Amino acid sequence: MVTGDKYRITVLTDRLIRLEYREDNAFEDRMSKTVVNRSFPEISYEERRSDSGIEIETKALLLKYDEKPFSTLGLSIELKNEGTVWHYSITYGNTDGNLMGTARTLDGCDGGLFLEEGIFGRKGFAVLNDSDSPVVVSGTEDGPENYSYENRKGEGLDIYFFGYGKDFFGGLKDFYALCGKTPMIPRYALGNWWSRYYRYTEESYKEVVDKFEELQIPLSVAVIDMDWHLTEVDPKYGSGWTGYTWNSELFPDYKRFLKMLHERKLATTLNLHPADGIRGFECMYSKMAKSVGIDPETEEPVEFDLADPVFRKAYFDVVMNPYEEDGVDFWWIDWQQGTGRSKDDVDPLFLLNHYHYHDQEKRNRRPMIFSRYAGPGSHRYPVGFSGDTVMTWKSLDFQPYFTSTSSNIGYGFWSHDIGGHMMGDKNNERLIRWIQFGVFSPVMRLHSSSSSFLNKEPWVMEEPYKGLMTKYMRLRHQLIPYLYTESRRANEDDRPLIRPVYYMLPDDERAYRVKNEYGFGEELLVAAITKPMDDELKMSAVNMLLPEGRWFDIFSGRIYKGAAMRKFYRRLDDIPVLMGEGGVVPMSLEDRKNGTDNPGSLRLYVGFGKDGSYEMYEDDGITMEYLNGSFVKTMYRAACGGEGVTIEIEAAKGDLSLIPGKRDYEICILGVEAAGSDKPVVSGDCSEISVDDARKMITLKVSGVESAEGAKVTVTGLRPAGNDHKKQVFDILDYAWIDIITKDWVGDALNRFDDEGFLEWLEEADLSETLKDAIREVYCDV
Repeated sequence: MVTGDKYRITVLTDRLIRLEYREDNAFEDRMSKTVVNRSFPEISYEERRSDSGIEIETKALLLKYDEKPFSTLGLSIELKNEGTVWHYSITYGNTDGNLMGTARTLDGCDGGLFLEEGIFGRKGFAVLNDSDSPVVVSGTEDGPENYSYENRKGEGLDIYFFGYGKDFFGGLKDFYALCGKTPMIPRYALGNWWSRYYRYTEESYKEVVDKFEELQIPLSVAVIDMDWHLTEVDPKYGSGWTGYTWNSELFPDYKRFLKMLHERKLATTLNLHPADGIRGFECMYSKMAKSVGIDPETEEPVEFDLADPVFRKAYFDVVMNPYEEDGVDFWWIDWQQGTGRSKDDVDPLFLLNHYHYHDQEKRNRRPMIFSRYAGPGSHRYPVGFSGDTVMTWKSLDFQPYFTSTSSNIGYGFWSHDIGGHMMGDKNNERLIRWIQFGVFSPVMRLHSSSSSFLNKEPWVMEEPYKGLMTKYMRLRHQLIPYLYTESRRANEDDRPLIRPVYYMLPDDERAYRVKNEYGFGEELLVAAITKPMDDELKMSAVNMLLPEGRWFDIFSGRIYKGAAMRKFYRRLDDIPVLMGEGGVVPMSLEDRKNGTDNPGSLRLYVGFGKDGSYEMYEDDGITMEYLNGSFVKTMYRAACGGEGVTIEIEAAKGDLSLIPGKRDYEICILGVEAAGSDKPVVSGDCSEISVDDARKMITLKVSGVESAEGAKVTVTGLRPAGNDHKKQVFDILDYAWIDIITKDWVGDALNRFDDEGFLEWLEEADLSETLKDAIREVYCDV
């Protein structure tokens, strides 16, 4: 620390500096809502003083300060390697090119909104303002569930300067060190959620679950919106928006209902609007009133106030915990009433998130919070509910950018109303595109308002939409082994599941312009399609920027040469999901039943061309025992050399009681074909080999692999494949809604010329630029 009259400067790392200024010299050492770690390792720096002020120099930064009230002229920090200089400012104007963070809610949005600032900027720096963040005033010795918070008193500045240049993952690692880790979420959160604001009954909700099972579409979470509780109450009590008493007309035996859902392997959440507290009509009112010192005969409402430890204890002991014992797995905390009744109140949304999280944690339940964002530090309480958006293309178009950009403030687990919540119009094409994004987002939760005309049940959809919903909802459950491993990586290695492209290509200016593309974990690049299809091509397009190397679309098998940016064209049944050479992605083959158990059969996608590995993580999915070492890791390795590849499934390590003793594997090697006329030769533990010429993929089946022993298989007689240019161009023409004469004309040229000649012909041809561009994409493998 460097201190002086009215200021304190703390060098936390060589790129992270805390700056405080207070007229009363009352600097803050307590934990705040945002900052939970005040203890950083010592860092070397040089301090110099002169008549003009002080200089503090670290390996990366040079701070100059005139020791007066913070000002633009008197306080600056230079990034020595970047050559950029920050001049003091905490105003929201984005003059420093902030890359932005996230927002409290998307409620009512038809498109985008202004985002709060994040910890990165185009000039290499950003500032996190913690000046108004509440602080912990007591309870630290008794654990987080007993912390008491209060807003800071007096005027002052408490800001954190992040000077990480383009080292985004380095900046996030130090942000999480400062503000707390992203915790592990329950495994069930990564499957399909069914949610609708609808007046369900016990029987009608069971019919929905039955129908999903009949169609073999897996679910993992059942959401019951606010009509689970009494909503029509005597006006003397106020509105029915807040409620805690089950509606026995709709759910005559709620315990039986919750048991039924659990028997179907569904976790359950109930919607909660807690603002009006517990009132006289509630079934638990008498007990609750006595707990807080109110005479029940008065029917005086028990006001909602989680800052009051007496109310807080009664709230959990009397209301929340009993319902959880009955089978409620977590709560959908739908706080909509602002940040408090007075300026002195600590934000009730933050308190709800904090206390609900730690109440579960202390009982060895894997905490699950489903609630709105309450400012920096909210990443400690996943999952986020983004709010009620309007069903339009504009809303869909904003969400991929919104979700990936949230990583700039460490917030990695947004859950959106997939398909949109309200208003808008019916558009099944848009719904499918939204579902595709939902499958490749942190949480896949279908939701809508209560309108009788707003149905997203697959069985009410005509084809092809019904089939596409089924395909992608099954795909979501296939992805869970990968998603769960990546959620562990977010927890352990501070690398969010969703990350902007510029995290991977920080020096490429184009990376800052692709809004719909994002890294989906360590191995995949995804681009969400958010625009309607072209009327002639019957395909939609999205911009993607690929890093160097060869890339493979895991769905179509199409091959791309990297270090390029272009539009990717896809039919309604497809979106670009790319894996690079050397990539390894584990997926489940069990995609027809509810739940998210550790699977007994797996598919491994492998990108041919380079060595690669992937360590899959598993645990019990629901408790805190993973913190005590109760988990399993299985390493998958791919070694490419010459005309072959060896795939090794190493022996699993850890608590093997958590996973099946034997597993069947399907290994799909992308971007490859036979090196000659003979079929590839396989040796080792493979029981079957098949070749998919259209997808340039070889599939190996390895059955009955002992988890404790592993397996190895080698395939030789291979070579890197290229796209089948003529066939893929033919398919584009065949699918397009253009006149047959034009199709024949292009098809004739396709057959007359070699690749180079055809592309030269194409440039001069009198065709729509969109058609030309879609055809060019086929040739992006060279």
